[in-house]
Amino acid sequence: MTPPVTEVQVRAGLGSDLEALTDIYNHYVRETALTFDVTPFTPEQRLPWLRSHPEDGKHRLLVAQDVRNVDETSGAAPRILGYATSSAFRPKAAYSTSVEVSVYCSPEATGRGVGTLLYSALFEALAGEDLRRAYAGITQPNESSVRLHKRFGFHHIGTYTEVGRKFDRYWDVSWYEKQLGPQT
Repeated sequence: MTPPVTEVQVRAGLGSDLEALTDIYNHYVRETALTFDVTPFTPEQRLPWLRSHPEDGKHRLLVAQDVRNVDETSGAAPRILGYATSSAFRPKAAYSTSVEVSVYCSPEATGRGVGTLLYSALFEALAGEDLRRAYAGITQPNESSVRLHKRFGFHHIGTYTEVGRKFDRYWDVSWYEKQLGPQT
């Protein structure tokens, strides 16, 4: 069993993180059906995505970085372990109080609590925003992601069956919902 990461800093994503974030995402593009993108991205292609997540507001990008063994005199940046986002759920104005959330961890950081740290920070940051619901689409099977989302209060609301084709097979996507803000 991999030990948990204990020295992790979670902060807003920066332009200087783009290459590392693209590398993490491209792993999932190339190796898994967890995203339905089928062609890896260059950092330049991911720049509009990065810019759509400012440091504050409803649509955020948070990164987790490993701060162990970072020598500040060397100028080396801490290693990015993963990221979490809250993005527009749909483009129409009436959906503005809903977000779609996701979390991606580098392969060596999965199962070490990084996703939990990222989601904790993300939902804490979103607490003061004018938001009502968070949604997550999870390609099935993905029991670890289902467990993570349930831990944060998400519940299953439906499944799109065989909605995507990747690696010459069809995949289901289960949708999970979490209430944000006070109940009415």
